[in-house]
Amino acid sequence: MNAKPHAASAGYSAQEWALRVDLAAAYRLVALFGWDDLVFTHLSARIPGPEHHFLINPYGHMFEEITASSLVKIDLHGNKLDDSPHPVNPAGFIIHSCVHAAREDAQCVMHIHSINGIAVSAQQQGLLPLSQQSTLVLSSLAYHDYEGLALNEDEKPRLVRDLGDKTFLMLRNHGLLTAARSVADAFLALYVFEAACMIQVRALAGDRALTLVPQPIVDGMQAQAMQVTRGLGGALVWPGLLRRLQRVNPGYDS
Repeated sequence: MNAKPHAASAGYSAQEWALRVDLAAAYRLVALFGWDDLVFTHLSARIPGPEHHFLINPYGHMFEEITASSLVKIDLHGNKLDDSPHPVNPAGFIIHSCVHAAREDAQCVMHIHSINGIAVSAQQQGLLPLSQQSTLVLSSLAYHDYEGLALNEDEKPRLVRDLGDKTFLMLRNHGLLTAARSVADAFLALYVFEAACMIQVRALAGDRALTLVPQPIVDGMQAQAMQVTRGLGGALVWPGLLRRLQRVNPGYDS
């Protein structure tokens, strides 16, 4: 998205401000869709450039309140790099930092504690090929076993190993994570991931025999998804999502 000039953008490069606007919008969209967990979990984005600087939420702010200018700039260790008056939660960046460090393509990492996502993450078989949404996820899905709150640095290599080059990561007994080249791509992936989990929870609650999607169809879904989005990925839906956000919760771009 090309952000409109705004008084709050003074002091930021055009690239950084555009990224701030998109990430703030993503936080508010997560709240709008009901995937937030009060002030917990994070969405992070890497600022373009050689420095490994990132944007993350001001700790203690509700997701629906976050603005482009309130996002905090941090380094790979979660230390603040600007004079923001807002605190950050360094421990909360443990998961994000290792993904960003290991994956050059992971400009944006989104992690949520959605109810449906956690429910499926606790099911031994994980995500099942029950829906079109699930096949999109299963074509690039990894799992990481629960190790308690993400506080330990030594968990990082195991998380990176488990994620590999995948877009979707199911954190067992914990939640969902997506990693992508843009905020728009990461958000679209998160939407599909959560939808797949919601459908599975409802399907299993029906207590009836289920029809699984055959594996050959799952194997071809990435190519089909490229056709459906005309190669645009999240950029196809992002402008519409921003228009929706402007109608119901404007101000994210301030």
